[in-house]
Amino acid sequence: LERLKALQSMSRKGECWDNAAMESFFATLKLELNLDKAQGNRSDTRNLVFEWIEVFYNRERRHSSLGYRSPTHFEEHRATLN
Repeated sequence: LERLKALQSMSRKGECWDNAAMESFFATLKLELNLDKAQGNRSDTRNLVFEWIEVFYNRERRHSSLGYRSPTHFEEHRATLN
């Protein structure tokens, strides 16, 4: 952090909410891609994760925070309201 001149973000002891969203995301990623076991080489895994995030998670996967709609469907619905 010092070398990069970055500031560390930490909550007070016992307040874990800072990372809850990211921890949930990574848990979902690992579960849905079965990443607890080594598969292929680093490049293959990197491409698999990229594809999952950019194509599936950000466009198709239904999210509870969006009323169990995909981000694409949520945005399309939202556009019809305006």
